[in-house]
Amino acid sequence: MCFYNSQSNSALELAKRYGRKTDILEIVEEILEEQKYKVTAFSNPYCPVITPKQDIEIAKWGLIPFWIKTEEEAKKIKNLTLNARAETAFTLPSFRNSIRKKRCLVPSTGYFEFQHQGNEKIPYYLFVKDEEIFSLAGLYEEWTHPVSKETIRTFSILTVPANELCATIHNGGKNPFRMPLIIPKKQEGQWLDNSLPENAIKEFFVSFDMNNMDAYPVSKDFLKKASNDKTIIEPTA
Repeated sequence: MCFYNSQSNSALELAKRYGRKTDILEIVEEILEEQKYKVTAFSNPYCPVITPKQDIEIAKWGLIPFWIKTEEEAKKIKNLTLNARAETAFTLPSFRNSIRKKRCLVPSTGYFEFQHQGNEKIPYYLFVKDEEIFSLAGLYEEWTHPVSKETIRTFSILTVPANELCATIHNGGKNPFRMPLIIPKKQEGQWLDNSLPENAIKEFFVSFDMNNMDAYPVSKDFLKKASNDKTIIEPTA
């Protein structure tokens, strides 16, 4: 699964990469500076996401479906929707609206997974070769708080069966042998096209080519480090 992302580029670089407007760059930059090298899903952080709109959007990690009625229900479900399995996205109530009409891109410079070696868990940093910023497939939703009436944008990252490289790393835990769905750069615009029929969307549900990826182990205490500590992504011996 994908619960730890990294996005170490500046807001301006992000805007240029995706051809988006720069109206809220200060907000995006503040978010990126706070969690520059490590973004942890379990804290439900705000992250930049790319939607069909012309601006970079901000959304909280942990999708809250639009039909959720209470704040208590929202708090409960958002930690169950950090990831979405591509195989069931069209059937599960939490995701079936978003997968059809609200797909997004989650910018990444790399992400983290744990390899199980006996009783040890070795963290690895995985990334796409020759792409400073690549795109994880996301679903987003807009939920209206029942009391404040505030509209809250949230998202989930889609996962698929792991390719051979990722399977050797993500080899344990409750849901082993999974990886985030990575959208090739040349297909990003198509992924955001809300007119796509179901069969065309499902064509994206494939493991990214392992030959275009690489990985290396990082410090075992990377989760304890400040999110803007560059040593988080430095390889260990």
